Amino acid sequence: TRAIPTQTAWALGQQTADRLLVRYVQEHGDYPSAIGISVWGTATMRTGGDDIAQAFALIGVRPKWASGSQRVVDFEVLPCVGLRRPRVDVTLRISGFFRDAFPGVVQMFDAAVRAVAALDEDAEDNPIRARVLRDAARWQAEGQSAAQAQEQALWRVFGAPAGSYGASMHTLLRTGQWNDADDFARHYLHWGAFAYGQQAEGTPARAALEQRMGDLDVVLQNQDSREHDVLDSSEYYQHQGGMVAAARYAGAAAGAQRPLAVYHGDHGNPQSAKIRSLGEEIGRVVRARVTNPKWIAGAMRHGYKGAFEMAATVDYLFGFDATTQLVADHHYALVTQALVEDAAVRQFMQHNNPQALTDIVGRLLEAIDRGMWEAPGDWHNTLQRRMLEQEEYMEGRAAP
Repeated sequence: TRAIPTQTAWALGQQTADRLLVRYVQEHGDYPSAIGISVWGTATMRTGGDDIAQAFALIGVRPKWASGSQRVVDFEVLPCVGLRRPRVDVTLRISGFFRDAFPGVVQMFDAAVRAVAALDEDAEDNPIRARVLRDAARWQAEGQSAAQAQEQALWRVFGAPAGSYGASMHTLLRTGQWNDADDFARHYLHWGAFAYGQQAEGTPARAALEQRMGDLDVVLQNQDSREHDVLDSSEYYQHQGGMVAAARYAGAAAGAQRPLAVYHGDHGNPQSAKIRSLGEEIGRVVRARVTNPKWIAGAMRHGYKGAFEMAATVDYLFGFDATTQLVADHHYALVTQALVEDAAVRQFMQHNNPQALTDIVGRLLEAIDRGMWEAPGDWHNTLQRRMLEQEEYMEGRAAP
């Protein structure tokens, strides 16, 4: 844990930070001033700290390694002249496992933020310093002591309360007790509003987290391996989707003017990392895996479990749409055509795991009912018919 980030991770972190900034400037005409990144412990173990290295590069800080052991022993704040760009204010939402496994890295990033905030630089070059001064003054005016307001203004690492894990967004999706993305935003803010750093070990920090989310120009999540994708696990929509919902919610309350950019960092090939929009990545996965006949055939070889994976994938697609509104109508149509209307696939699920087919049809109908699938056309009647067939089939199975 003392070697995070490694020198290899630092090289990749610099590369992806530059590519992220280039893409944002091309699309928006200016540099982003604030970025939110989700950081996971298992990914950090696999990569040596790509995400943390990227965050250091964005704020303009370089780790220093001991010769021989390659342990990170200190950091160096790079001058703005050397960066040739403004610094970026980075907020980290860490997983519970990262919090437990890498407390030294959390403290080092917190120390780096404090060092950058202490620099005598213009607001245009150093948005971290500018925001710390702004927020400290506001919270002091609201009655906090100068020290308390300053400390709260410096927090940039947040996570679940000590001893708890995950983002807890799946509970809302499972129960259906939500109306719109704002419900996910409030849940994300509630569950992740605990600050970590040199002076904080899970300190309640709802106001600070909401302020950080409201300042964001970019929400980013990196993926370090092509062994999985964004529709392979609920954690992706829970963390990135939750942050997107929270940033839009807090940004609207603060009167944010710029649209939020949502990016996916593909680190699967470290020699050629790519930055895509999350919408592009979702579309790529839907075409390349979810509706790919080769993947479907492979899943079918696993019987009950394969059908479960198909249903889970549709759940995760729905979760991203519920939190980010970045799933297009044609994605739902492609999934319906591949997993519901293909006779061979439907019969496979009917035979091996009929509940999975019921869940898939139910999720697609829920997307229509909630207005997420805005123009389903004839697919609506088709799915209603399939649901009636499933209900009759399940009742027949349950009959004595």
